[in-house]
Amino acid sequence: MTLSELTVSVLRISDIYAAEHRIDRDRDWALLKLQEELGELTAEHLRLTSRARGEPDAEVLGDEAADVLGMLLIYCARAGIDLDEAMRRKWLRWLEPGEAA
Repeated sequence: MTLSELTVSVLRISDIYAAEHRIDRDRDWALLKLQEELGELTAEHLRLTSRARGEPDAEVLGDEAADVLGMLLIYCARAGIDLDEAMRRKWLRWLEPGEAA
């Protein structure tokens, strides 16, 4: 599955979820949700590294990472960001000969 295909699926799931739970996804909703999910990932990381109370669960850490990625894909789609292109421009160019200085 490509990043573009994943984004299409995530957007469909987000639409279904929003309709079922009557969520008003206004202009800044995706960014705020991304921040919320990053907080949940951080909390689970702290539990796994014995720096917070609660039972650590490596599977939950993966689930929270998936939530962060999903919300990032939604944010980028709503903001008109071509994430494939942005990754090529910002990161992948360093793998091309002569790019790393």
